[in-house]
Amino acid sequence: MSIVQQQLPNDIQLISLEGRLDQTQTPQLEAELTRLLDEDGRTKLIIDLSQVSYINSGGLRCLVGSWRKARQLDGNLVLCGLSNRLLEIFAMVGFDKVFQIVKDVNAAQAVM
Repeated sequence: MSIVQQQLPNDIQLISLEGRLDQTQTPQLEAELTRLLDEDGRTKLIIDLSQVSYINSGGLRCLVGSWRKARQLDGNLVLCGLSNRLLEIFAMVGFDKVFQIVKDVNAAQAVM
């Protein structure tokens, strides 16, 4: 899995992921999101999952934890670019009701 970050206008941080988000990659993502939220004070996060082919329970747990932390800091974490398969997984576990899930980065910026 690769993680690419980009600063967007209005203090929004875009985190683009590529590959599989499973137990071997989750610690890297969790450390990066924790650093952004706790050390850098970045509380407006967009996670682009358009290049993610798989996510397991550890990846879901990581995203939920970071969403909670962002909300505690009066920020937000929005997901975008989910494939149909990822949308099914999020719906199956009820996370489509937790997260704001939008089509693409532009739509995510609009809801921030």
